[in-house]
Order: sequence, then C-alpha cells, then structure tokens
Amino acid sequence: QVQLVESGGGLVQAGGSLRLSCAASGRTFSRYGMGWFRQAPGKEREFVAVNRWSGGSTYYADSVKGRFTMSRDNAKNTVYLQMNSLKPEDTAAYYCAASPNKYGSSVPSEYAYWGQGTQVTVSS
Repeated sequence: QVQLVESGGGLVQAGGSLRLSCAASGRTFSRYGMGWFRQAPGKEREFVAVNRWSGGSTYYADSVKGRFTMSRDNAKNTVYLQMNSLKPEDTAAYYCAASPNKYGSSVPSEYAYWGQGTQVTVSS
C-alpha cells in the first residue's frame, strides 16, 4: 500500500515557475514507477512525466518537454516536478501516481495509487 500527498500548487503568472512535491508512504517506494499526470476541467487525465523505479530514466510528454523536470529522492520517498516557463494551457489539477510496473507508464490505468491532486493555475 502506498499513500501519496502532493503539495506546491498555486497561482502563477505565465512565464513563472512552480515546484510540486509528492510525498509517499511505504517502505517499497523505490520499487515503484512514479508518474505525474494532470487534468483540466472537462478534459481527460493527461500524462506529464514518468520516472522509472531506478530513478535513472525519465520521460516527458511533448507538451512539457524542455520546461518541466521530474526528479526523485528515494531516501525521502518524494518525487518532484519542477515547472518552468509556465503557460496558461498548463492550468490543471496535477496528480502524482505510483505504478507496480517499475518502469512506469504513460497510461493512467497502469497506476494503482494516486494522490489527491494539487491545483496549478497559470494566468496570462
């Protein structure tokens, strides 16, 4: 069982930055593939980034590549999402998720555990 708690969301102007954190419970955190997803009102949940259990490989959606950076600290059971050069279209609720698939996935249904989400709003 893994419990996830996100934090760090807020209101920021276009071009600004935010860092999201996701704190996980459980002793086997390092074995899980970890992902970030987002969901805007009226839209489906969208893949943002995924990090493999080893922490060695991270993959990003094309829409955030070069602007967002996902990192992972297994010692602290925490993953981060550094978001730079934010755009109004980045406005959404952001969720972290843990997958028993240690390689992670871009598919939401492959994640067994989800946080409650944190709202990011980017004003123009």
